[in-house]
Amino acid sequence: MRRAFLSLLGGRRAAFAKNSLANRPAAPGIRVADAGERRSRLEEAVAAYRAALQEWTRERVPLDWAATQNNLGTALLTLGEREAGTGRLEEAVAANRAALQERTRERVPLDWAMTHNALRVLGERESGTGRLEEAVAAYRAALQEFTPQTAPYWHPIAQQNLAGTLAEIERRRGKATSKR
Repeated sequence: MRRAFLSLLGGRRAAFAKNSLANRPAAPGIRVADAGERRSRLEEAVAAYRAALQEWTRERVPLDWAATQNNLGTALLTLGEREAGTGRLEEAVAANRAALQERTRERVPLDWAMTHNALRVLGERESGTGRLEEAVAAYRAALQEFTPQTAPYWHPIAQQNLAGTLAEIERRRGKATSKR
């Protein structure tokens, strides 16, 4: 039914519908999906975002393109968190970095900060601290816009992410020092 609905739409409306369908939460009162079903829905969301990006190009609708890149990054991040490898996480970071080409601080400061707030997980999978240090820089950048006044919900989340990432870097450095 969903494909039939999307086939009736053309151009920008179809891209909007694909992005919206991939991004919608479950309805209240609906049973919680099992892990396989959730993974299938995430895979479907990734496909829908990629399809939307075919229509919503950076040249035609740059901010819609950036929002969809960000949504794609979020779906890939969620999938990547559930997998042993880092392939999906790498794709998520690439999608977020693509979004930042249009989601600039000057243009959309809160969206810019939100996009920066998603980099830590990849660093947690690696043994070094390079990615974690990138995440620290991103959280600090995000906190320039996520103030208690402008983003009362996101400010403490970014603060917590920053603190956790700094603690992980120190833990790893301490481990490295104790092995010497």
